[in-house]
Amino acid sequence: MTTISEPPDTASTPAISRRPARGAAFFSAYVAAGLLLIAFNLRIGVASVGPVLSSIESGLGVSPATASLLTTIPVFAFGAFAFLTPALTRRVGLHRLLGITMAAVAIGIGVRLIPSPIALFGGTVLVGAAIAVANVCMPAAVKQDFGHRVGLMMGLYSTSLFIGAAVAAGLTVPLMSAFGGSWREALGFWVVPAVLALVVWIPRALRRPGRPPVADAPVADAITEPLDEPRFARLFRDPVAWAVTAFMGLQSLSYYAALTWIPSILHDAGTTQHDAGLLLAYSSIPGILAALTVPAAIGRLRPAWLPVAGSAVLCAIAFAGLLLAPSGALPWVWMTALGLGQGAAIALSLTYIVLRSPDARHTAHVSTMAQGIGYLLAGFGPLALGALHSVTGGWAVPIIALIVLLIPQLLTGAAASRERHVLSAGH
Repeated sequence: MTTISEPPDTASTPAISRRPARGAAFFSAYVAAGLLLIAFNLRIGVASVGPVLSSIESGLGVSPATASLLTTIPVFAFGAFAFLTPALTRRVGLHRLLGITMAAVAIGIGVRLIPSPIALFGGTVLVGAAIAVANVCMPAAVKQDFGHRVGLMMGLYSTSLFIGAAVAAGLTVPLMSAFGGSWREALGFWVVPAVLALVVWIPRALRRPGRPPVADAPVADAITEPLDEPRFARLFRDPVAWAVTAFMGLQSLSYYAALTWIPSILHDAGTTQHDAGLLLAYSSIPGILAALTVPAAIGRLRPAWLPVAGSAVLCAIAFAGLLLAPSGALPWVWMTALGLGQGAAIALSLTYIVLRSPDARHTAHVSTMAQGIGYLLAGFGPLALGALHSVTGGWAVPIIALIVLLIPQLLTGAAASRERHVLSAGH
């Protein structure tokens, strides 16, 4: 007897084929959540110090200049230790290295609980070094795992940086009160999100290289492969790499100089210390909005330099406002403009690192150059602004200097916005 085979059950086939897709989508969401948790921790160790700096001064019996090193050391560390990242990545792998940085951040914050000035400053250096390496790794990880959604992920990444800094700046003083006035325990509390990020990231860090982490993404840890490895030294002769680096450095210099001195500018103009701190914290809100939306809009805005120009104009309005009308209700307007301008500039500088690189290996090297040199330059911003204030006895010249620096920031940002890759012919 001849049997007639039944046709395949086509209704069940899509359900079967959807299982891998669902698994890839779930893993993609998990990796994204892990990266954003790591990003959340990349400013907390620094932003949590400023609000309790006066308590640290009195607690340790040190001068304000010595205590201010707790906020300037990390910025220099961001630059100096960034150059270790390529060698570390080749040795342990991109995703494992991100896990190690979270462990180092947690240890550094924990060390600061030890009642010793050496432990406080040593822990700060460790935190800064770990963040420096993670800063470089993050754009490469986004390029590798989410190359098809760079704008969205870089927007979320920049937003997480802002949220982490804002949360740390806003909650450290209440935490100090909750811990009976102990600034050490208030700073030590921030080990919790670092440990959480590490625990969440461990499965990704331990995943064997060679398996695609997300759908349509490149092979995991491909950055560690020696094949066609770009030579880092060649970037120093590349105009695209220098445009990205200069833009990163100049916007970071402006950001950290403003972060350090705007409360003093407002306070000297008659604003209470509480309100000055509140105004600075408020600027993070429009900053988060800009950081979330600008990267995703880059490809749709023409000409390409338009968002760079917009961020520079907003910062210029804010600085001019602080120069001409630093008291009363208007500083809320200036802080809104500053938050929007700096949030856009930070997001743009990080996104250009990814967009101007053809693959994850190049992204890692461009990130090293841009953030290494950029943060070393940025570290001089607060020092230079403070020196100008000391020499002139006022804030007019320092603020004018910030406005003038927006011109090269605009020019280098416009150059970085051009749609081309590093180390490609026909610059």
